[in-house]
Amino acid sequence: MVLKDFDSALFLRDYWQKKPLLIRNPWDAWQNPLEPDELAGLACEAEVESRLVVGAQGSWAVEHGPLAEARFARLGQEPSTLLVQAVDHHIPEVAALIAPFRFIPNWRIDDVMVSYATDGGGVGPHYDQYDVFLIQGNGCRRWRVGQLCDDESSLVPHDELRLLAEFRATDEWLLEPGDILYVPPRIAHDGVAVGDDCMTYSVGFRAPSRSELLTHFVDDLVAEMEDDDRYADPELATQENPGEISSDALDKLHQLAIEKLQDRSYFARWFGGYSSTRKYPEIDWSPEDLVSETDISAQLKLGVFVSRNPASRFSFLRQDDATILLFVDGTSFHCENSCATFAENLCRADTTELPAPEVPNEPLQQLITALINQGSIALDGREQS
Repeated sequence: MVLKDFDSALFLRDYWQKKPLLIRNPWDAWQNPLEPDELAGLACEAEVESRLVVGAQGSWAVEHGPLAEARFARLGQEPSTLLVQAVDHHIPEVAALIAPFRFIPNWRIDDVMVSYATDGGGVGPHYDQYDVFLIQGNGCRRWRVGQLCDDESSLVPHDELRLLAEFRATDEWLLEPGDILYVPPRIAHDGVAVGDDCMTYSVGFRAPSRSELLTHFVDDLVAEMEDDDRYADPELATQENPGEISSDALDKLHQLAIEKLQDRSYFARWFGGYSSTRKYPEIDWSPEDLVSETDISAQLKLGVFVSRNPASRFSFLRQDDATILLFVDGTSFHCENSCATFAENLCRADTTELPAPEVPNEPLQQLITALINQGSIALDGREQS
């Protein structure tokens, strides 16, 4: 899928994290990739994160999934919105909506949330801490965007929703099927369904906070530290007042505390694993029958296609011209030469063709075997032409 007449470089220069942008139906032929009944079915599953918001301005009630199938028959006339997270993990046609936005690095992509709303349904004026492309899938939704918000912005008291107490609309658009609205972080926005069968696909992007990075990085560092790595002062001299923490001691203590934090190579390896960890790591995607390197060797002789699991995350760090560190679902793999080329291609596209090697390639066999057995990729099954 591609966005017709869309200049990604211009978008990044003028709009990304700067201001909203309305993109009128840029698809060659837009087709809504998901039926409402399929979305409702996902909301009934225990491993899928979902919410049902019932009501309108001033009186929203929130129910968390999994929802009983009978619940949808009892909604009545009150406006309602069903929101289901990470639908791209389960529906390939929804995962395909991410492809046009791959000019944003893989590690920034979060998931595709899908909402279904009846007439008047919405979740109220709010702001998010991440970038989002709102794709109108079916029906119509009126979007208003407003002021730039921060932690000081007043919120309406509500146990479940972070709703703005004050919303000052600056622009307003009616989105129809295929239209896209980009909203940067912290920009207030409010979407209300106009008519029934309103479906919106939210392609969201992650932005880790400083506190989040520090918390998880330090946790990882501490887990690797030895208990006997301690402060020492063999050149200790007497001082006038024993109550004083001397500047020399403070310098040593400060260095002891931050030395590992300043190790960029360690941070890079940690961040590759951290940022590639699946959104829902508790879900086991590994195949029932594990494959062996012998199985993969036989497949490679034929030439194969491999496809990524939409729930998996792929990124890499370049080490030199021939070597990369591949990160997939929190695991790192050292890749060289042709194996590195395959790994880069795997990060670039959802499906990768792997021509039959002229000679056995054990590193490649090992990598493909490991990725299949951890549920990150699968042999595509199509025949080569």
